[in-house]
Amino acid sequence: MNLAHRLDRIQEPQTIKMAKLGRKLRSQGANIIDLSLGEPDFVTPDFICEAATKAMADGFTKYTPVMGNLELREAICHKLKRDNGLDYTSDEIIVSTGAKQSLANAILCLINPGDEVIIPTPYWVTYSALVTLAEGEIKYLPCHIDADFKLTPERLEAAITPKTKLFIYSSPCNPTGSVYTKEELATLAEVFKRHPHVAIISDEIYEYINYEGKHESIAQFTELKDRVMIVNGMSKGFAMTGWRIGYMAGPKDMVQACDKFQSQFTSGTNSIAQKASVAALESDLKTTIAMRESFRKRKDFVVTAMEQIPGVKINHPKGAFYVFPDVSSFFGQSDGETTINSDEDMSMYLLYKAHVSTVMGEAFGNNHCIRISFANSMENLKDAMNRISEALGKLK
Repeated sequence: MNLAHRLDRIQEPQTIKMAKLGRKLRSQGANIIDLSLGEPDFVTPDFICEAATKAMADGFTKYTPVMGNLELREAICHKLKRDNGLDYTSDEIIVSTGAKQSLANAILCLINPGDEVIIPTPYWVTYSALVTLAEGEIKYLPCHIDADFKLTPERLEAAITPKTKLFIYSSPCNPTGSVYTKEELATLAEVFKRHPHVAIISDEIYEYINYEGKHESIAQFTELKDRVMIVNGMSKGFAMTGWRIGYMAGPKDMVQACDKFQSQFTSGTNSIAQKASVAALESDLKTTIAMRESFRKRKDFVVTAMEQIPGVKINHPKGAFYVFPDVSSFFGQSDGETTINSDEDMSMYLLYKAHVSTVMGEAFGNNHCIRISFANSMENLKDAMNRISEALGKLK
C-alpha cells in the first residue's frame, strides 16, 4: 500500500513503545515492573460501575448527540462551577472519546499550515504530534528543573510573535508534576492580555491529583476566558481510563467547530460511559480524594528514594503521578557492558538490566531526564526503586 505522507510526520508515542517492550519481555518470562504508562492502578469505583449497569438495564444503549448527552454536559457545567468557580453553559461543552480527542479536535479546528504554536517543555507527547498533523509550526520553550519546569512571563512575552496562534500547557503537568499557582498563572495572564490573537489550551486532566490544595485554571481570568479551551476528562481522577470520556469547555464558536469536526470522525461518545461519568461528576469525590492520598504516599516514597541515589537530580512534583529526574550525570558511564550516552540509553538500560520500564525524557522534550510513573502498588514501587538504585550504582 502507498500510505499517506502525513504518517511520516508523526511517530508512535514513546510511552506506548516502552509499554510494548515491557509486555514483550514479560511474555518471555522477565519480571518487569511497568512504570512507563500514566494509568491509575485502581479499579473504577463501584458506584460508577453500578451507574453503567443501570444504564444498560434501562436500555440506554443508543447513539448519543455528537456534543454529548445534555445530562452529562450539564454535570460538567456543575463540576466547573463547584470545583473551579467557572460559569459555563451546556452549549460551551463538548464530550469526546477521551481527552486526547478533545485536544485533537481543538488543535485541528484551530491551526492552519504555518500557524505558530508555543509549547513549554517538558510537555505531553501528543501535543506536538497533533500540531504537526495540522501543519503548524511549533516553538518549544524549554523549562528547567531548577525552575520546577515552569515558564516565566518574561520568556512567554519574548516568544510571542504575530504568527503565534496557540499556547498549550498542562497543570498539573505530565511529565514533571509541576503545578502553576494562581499567582503564577496571573503573571502569564497579563502577557496574554497584551496579545489577544493567542488562544490557549489548558490541559487539566490531572486536576484532582493535586497535592498542594485547590486546582487553579487560567480560565478564571475573565479577560481570557473567551479564548481558553479547558481540556479534561474522567480517566485520571476517577480511574476510568478504559471508559474513554474526555471533554472540552470553551467558546461557543470553538465548541461548534469541534462538534462539526467530531461528527465526521467518531460522532457521539459511548452512551453507557456517559451515564457513568454523570455519576462520577455528581459524587462527593470521596473515592477520588482517597486515590489522591494513596498517590501522595507513593510520591513521597519515590521522591525520597530517588534523592538518595547519587547522581540523580529531582524536583518535587506537586501533582499528577510522575517524577521526572535528571539523569544526565550518568551519561558517559558504563556498567562494563552497557554505556549510557543518552536518556534513551538510560531507559533501555533500566528496562533490560533492572527490568523496570520507564520513558526517555526526549519524548517529552527534555533529553536529560526520564519519566517514572508511580501509579503502581507500593510493593512494586519499593522493588523498582531498589532495582533502579542497584543498576545505577553499577555505572562508573
